Amino acid sequence: MADRNRLNVLVVDPDESTVLELKEWLTDEGYRASAITDTNSVIEEIKHGRYQMVLMDVSPPADAAIELLGRIRAADSDVCVITTTNMPTVDIAVRVLKAHAFDYLRKPVAIEELQAVTEAAIREKGLLVDIEARLNQIVGGRLRERRTEAGLTLKQLANRTGLSVSLISQIELGKSAASMSTLHKLATALQVKMTFFFETV
Repeated sequence: MADRNRLNVLVVDPDESTVLELKEWLTDEGYRASAITDTNSVIEEIKHGRYQMVLMDVSPPADAAIELLGRIRAADSDVCVITTTNMPTVDIAVRVLKAHAFDYLRKPVAIEELQAVTEAAIREKGLLVDIEARLNQIVGGRLRERRTEAGLTLKQLANRTGLSVSLISQIELGKSAASMSTLHKLATALQVKMTFFFETV
C-alpha cells in the first residue's frame, strides 16, 4: 500500500551531476525518482511511467525544452512540471508558465527552495505521497537534531536507552519506523516529551 502511494518523480536534465544530486535528494525525501538525460525518450517514459511530477531543465537555448514541455502536457495534462534553468529570462518564464509549469527555478537550485516548491505542489495538486515514509523522515530528523543539541553520540544514546546504535541510526535516517516503546526510551534519554517528535506534523 505504501509503495502505491509514493510520489513518482521524473528528472529531465542533460547534466549528469544535476541528475545525480536531484535523484539523491528525492530518494532521501522518500520519493521514487527516475531520471533521463536524453530528451528523445521523455514522452515514452511519461506515457508508461505513471509520474505525478517532473523536474525539467529549460536552460537556453530553451525552444526545444519548451516544445518538449508542450508534448509532455499533451501526453499527460495532469502531471506537475517544475522547471529549472541556469539562465533565467522573463521571456522563458512567461512561456513555461503559459505551458502550465508549476514553477520556474534558477539553477543551482537550493535544496530548501526545491523542498518548499515540491511541498507546495503536493498540497495544491493533491498528490499522493507515502505518509509513513514522510513521517519517518520527520521523526528521524528531530531525533538527530535533539541528540546533536544534547551533545550525544549515537553510542552514548544507545547506552542510555539500551537500543542498538544501528537501530538509532536507521531511525535518524528515516529508514526505520520507531515503535512507541522505542520512542519513549529515546524521549526519556533526551529529556523531551514524546510529542516532541510529532509536533506540527
